[in-house]
Amino acid sequence: MRKLIFGLFIAFLPALGLAAGGAASLDAFESDHSDKASLQRGVATFTNYCMGCHSMEYARYKRVADDLEIPAELYEANLIFTGAKIGELMKNSMNKDMAADWFGAPPPDLTLETRLRGEAWVYSYLRGFYKDETRPFGVNNVVFPLVGMPHALVGLQGLCAVEPHIGVEASVEPLSGSINNADVCPEYAIEGSMTGAEFDQAMYDLTNFMSYMADPVKLERERLGIFVLIFVAIFFVFAYLLNREYWKDVH
Repeated sequence: MRKLIFGLFIAFLPALGLAAGGAASLDAFESDHSDKASLQRGVATFTNYCMGCHSMEYARYKRVADDLEIPAELYEANLIFTGAKIGELMKNSMNKDMAADWFGAPPPDLTLETRLRGEAWVYSYLRGFYKDETRPFGVNNVVFPLVGMPHALVGLQGLCAVEPHIGVEASVEPLSGSINNADVCPEYAIEGSMTGAEFDQAMYDLTNFMSYMADPVKLERERLGIFVLIFVAIFFVFAYLLNREYWKDVH
């Protein structure tokens, strides 16, 4: 009995830790791996703004190109900047020792990031940077306090002068009709090339792509799961009838 109780305690320990962690509020996120256009925009954003530091070395370029319905020649010409071939793993050319000197630690591989932290966490984190001159790179993050990386997307979003409103739903003033919290950033220190809505959409596409990378067979798995459940239901009927036939003389 003691071993059973100890085993249950160990099993639920991570959940207890998360519950007591005081995590920041997150914005809701629901991925859609069937939206090829969103995934295509996401891989373009990742390649242009993230892959200089972060790799996705558990996936191959060709698999991504095939799944996202991007012609291999087009992908190789526009989305591979390291000289790698289309069949190679998605690595970057950054030296890890040099990266550790620059950032304090080498930037992590992001193939499984949404499974590690959750889609909502990644989506909120990407939109959670703000100006903080006490930090080495001049920015902080409401989702990841004391973050050790620069705001790589500052050219798109701009730089929020105050903490962004992450996890706060927009609301409408009943008298004026104005929308509160329509933009996660209420005040900008640096203007970006995108509006708040455009940046939110770009970060949705990027997070959607990262979600696909972490689980590229999700759609196929869900499709097969329906047939498996149908098979189990039919099998149950026959198993029940067979069991009743076996035991009818006993009863």
